[in-house]
Amino acid sequence: MSSSRNSAVSVTRLKRIWEELGVPADYAEARRIPLQREARRLVAVGRNRDGRIVRLTPRAAAAWRRMCLAAARDGVALQPISGFRSVRRQAKIIQDKLAEGKAIRAILRFLAAPAYSEHHSGRALDIGSPSAPDLSAGFARTREFRWLSDNAARFGFHLTYPRRNRHHIGYEPWHWCWRARSPAESCSADLIV
Repeated sequence: MSSSRNSAVSVTRLKRIWEELGVPADYAEARRIPLQREARRLVAVGRNRDGRIVRLTPRAAAAWRRMCLAAARDGVALQPISGFRSVRRQAKIIQDKLAEGKAIRAILRFLAAPAYSEHHSGRALDIGSPSAPDLSAGFARTREFRWLSDNAARFGFHLTYPRRNRHHIGYEPWHWCWRARSPAESCSADLIV
């Protein structure tokens, strides 16, 4: 199942979103975090435990499938929790947290500002396991995390937010990003929206 996305957000609209959310003006510079382009071609890689379809770019999806097969051969069950997320969806998640009374700085500790999330690229994946179904630091104590730490790089996946990462994002043992051989396709590339 493939879909084409044409939901690019203008820079003017992005600035308005950041202002409405209260994203600090120096966010990108202080975090040393690049803009991420929204993926245009996506394929389904499964459903999360809530029944929502998880999507990645075709090449990241192929790498995910290969990695899941290898993990299964080792008796490890990797579960997709979240893949592609649009800029608009990222803004909505932050708006919901603000409505719950959370401060923007606390929110941005674990969520990238809209246009800066690797999930926009369609190459980032939040991964869970049967023993750690929620996004929590407890995932780092699972067999699945140990397997990913030892094997994910063979499939092009890398842990983006380890402890004390350069982006000052909280430790996210569940967040892995596929990095293509070409810098233009990599989660870590400086992309424009």
